[in-house]
Amino acid sequence: MPDMTAKTVVITGASRGIGAAAARAFAAQGANVVLLARDRDAVAAIAGEIGPRALAVPCDVTRYWEVEAALGAAVTAFGGLDVLISNAGVIDPISDVDAADPEMWSQAIDINLKGVFHGAHAALPLMLQRGGGTLITVSSGAAVNPIEGWSAYCASKAGAKMFTACLNTEYGARGIRALGLSPGTVATDMQREIKQSGVNAISQLDWSVHIPPEWPAQALVWMCGPDADPWLGNDISLRDPDIRKAVGVGP
Repeated sequence: MPDMTAKTVVITGASRGIGAAAARAFAAQGANVVLLARDRDAVAAIAGEIGPRALAVPCDVTRYWEVEAALGAAVTAFGGLDVLISNAGVIDPISDVDAADPEMWSQAIDINLKGVFHGAHAALPLMLQRGGGTLITVSSGAAVNPIEGWSAYCASKAGAKMFTACLNTEYGARGIRALGLSPGTVATDMQREIKQSGVNAISQLDWSVHIPPEWPAQALVWMCGPDADPWLGNDISLRDPDIRKAVGVGP
């Protein structure tokens, strides 16, 4: 694991699942962590658990001004910004296209895709003035595979994957490390929503096959080090046994 001592890491969607696990994992490696989520009480509880090197900031990633203010709070509290983990995401609406609620479909794009843009747009000036930084998008196999009932999720994740590639193209030579993590199926509340829907083969998977959120959390820390540089501009798949071995998780 890279030494994250005194580095400042901002994590969106940090109230539960991968985001909450990532906050704990980065803190364990010595980082200052800033937890962003709409659930004010949840991020406050996790920050309180971590201690003085954690800051909870209520934030809706669909509102650019809130994201910009949250990153400003991170800089004020800890003196800079080194890593942004764009993790906030939703799976709904799960339905065929003709039955999808247009407002929910649009909301998924706002969170899963525009939220990633908002974070990067606000973070880039802060990182560039310090000579660089790391932008990691929590991606998905749905970014490259069409899945029944998941048109909003697949489309938004595909867009976010391409946006990450564009970040690398535009800013890679200026010290910005942009890459994504495709974690596979993870035992989180989102996976419970998927199972409850009963739509497509993923909803039929036994719960035991899903990996714990601590695995992708540890992978996100590992991705902040130079061993992940061959994947800049692309996604790292935690399904790959060689990646799991490098990260130090699972079989």
